[in-house]
Amino acid sequence: MIESAGLDMPLLRIEGVAKSFGNFRAVDQLSLDIRAGEFFALLGPSGCGKTTLLRMLAGFETPDEGRILLGGNDIAQVLPHERPVNMMFQNYALFPHLSVRDNIAFGLRRAGMPRAEIATRVAEMVALVRLEGMEKRKPDQLSGGQRQRVALARSLARRPQVLLLDEPLAALDKKLRESTQAELMELQRRLGTTFVIVTHDQEEAMTMAGRIGVMNAGRLVQVATPRNLYEAPATRWIAEFVGDINLFEGQVIASGHSRLTISTSEAGTLTVSELWPPVTKNVVSVAIRPEKVKLSRRAPAIEEGGPQAINRLEGVVTEANYLGGVTTYKVKLESGAVVRAAMANTARLDVDAYLAGQRVVAWFTADDCLVLEQ
Repeated sequence: MIESAGLDMPLLRIEGVAKSFGNFRAVDQLSLDIRAGEFFALLGPSGCGKTTLLRMLAGFETPDEGRILLGGNDIAQVLPHERPVNMMFQNYALFPHLSVRDNIAFGLRRAGMPRAEIATRVAEMVALVRLEGMEKRKPDQLSGGQRQRVALARSLARRPQVLLLDEPLAALDKKLRESTQAELMELQRRLGTTFVIVTHDQEEAMTMAGRIGVMNAGRLVQVATPRNLYEAPATRWIAEFVGDINLFEGQVIASGHSRLTISTSEAGTLTVSELWPPVTKNVVSVAIRPEKVKLSRRAPAIEEGGPQAINRLEGVVTEANYLGGVTTYKVKLESGAVVRAAMANTARLDVDAYLAGQRVVAWFTADDCLVLEQ
C-alpha cells in the first residue's frame, strides 16, 4: 500500500540511484525530487541515461544502488503492476487485435476491476482523449495521433499517481506534435497527475514542462525552469546543449561597478555585467544567445542600447537564412570567428534585411552576456 506524501515531502524522491549494464554506468548516483502535480521533463543526448531512469521509475529495471520513494515509501523493489505508476511507451505498444475499447480496458481487466466499473472508466477515458465513436476500431484503422491518444488513455485508465512518457510524440509530424503538446498540457492540468516525460527535443521539453532536468553521462547536470535553464545555464556544456549560443574564451582583466572587463582573442575586449554568484576564476567564457545579438550598418550610438556598455564587433555577413518569423545570420569577424545572430522580421518586406557580403556591426549590451567559468 502506497501512502500519500507528507505536506513537506515531494511525491517522488530519487536518492542516490545508480544502474550499470556490465561495465557501462547508465545512471550514476542520481538524486532528484519531483512534486505532486508537476509536469517534469528529463532532457539529454542519446545514451545519457534518461530512459534507464524512467524504466527504473516504472519498475522495468531495478537500481543497483539508491532508493526510489513514492509518497515516502521505497518502491525500488515493487513490481511494475503493483506500483501506482504507469508508462506510455514510444511505440505505444497497442495490441493490434484489440479494439480501442479493449486496449484501454486491458489493464483494468488484469487488475480485476468489475465489468460495470471497467465500462464506466473506459467511457470516461474515451471522452477524455476525444475518441468518441472510434471505440470499435482496431489500431491499424487509426491515424498516428489517434493511436497516441489510445495509448495515453490506456496509461491513465488505472489513475496512476505518476505517468511516465518515453518520447511520446517522436512518431508524429511537426503540426500534429505541436497540437498534441497542447493537449497533453491541458490534460495534465485537468487531471492534476504528475507527468514525467523523457525527450531529446529541447523545444518540446521547454514548451510542456514546468521544470527540466538535464542529464549527461548518467548524471543530473542541472534542474531548472525552462527560462532559467536557457538564460542561466550552470555550465558551459549546458549552454552549448540547450539552444544556440556564441562563446568567446577570455580572461578577466578588470572588475568593478558590477562589471567585468574580459579580454578575448576572437572578439577583442568585452564588457559584461557581473551576476550572482561572482566569478572566482580568471579564465572564463563569455556566452551570448543569437537573439541577443543585433546587427547594424553602422556602430550604434550609446542611446540606442540604453545607458550601459555596448560591445561592438565588426564583420561581414557570410550567411542569411530567412525562417519566416526570424532571419538567422552568420557574421565573420576579422579574427576569423563567426558570430550568429537571430533577428525578428518585423517588416513584411526585406527593407531591414542584411545580405551575404555586407559589412555590419554586431552589437550587444553588457546585460546580454553570461559569464561561464571554464
